[in-house]
Amino acid sequence: MGLTKTENFTEKQNDIAKLLKALGHPARIAIIEHLLKMKTCVCGDLVSELPLAQATVSQHLKELKNVGIIKGTVEGNAVCYCLDENAFDYLKGYFSNILADVKCQQSNCC
Repeated sequence: MGLTKTENFTEKQNDIAKLLKALGHPARIAIIEHLLKMKTCVCGDLVSELPLAQATVSQHLKELKNVGIIKGTVEGNAVCYCLDENAFDYLKGYFSNILADVKCQQSNCC
């Protein structure tokens, strides 16, 4: 990430950017929505739900797992995935603060 000069930004700014970047693909949103509905899921189940190849689904799962949006546990020769509540709590806190500030500025908006 040398060209983005991430070292010039706070750790929190970099963390939020990584989470949002991971969420910035419709397939990953579909994965999250499926996990919300099913609570847990094996990669093969997602492959049958999404119009993507198994390798592509695995890559999206890897990205979501790398930033902590999902977690996975090995069950036999499969990995069972679920959402990580901590990542969503972190994003909720961040956006709640932004929303509170935006609401306060509405009367003084340009």
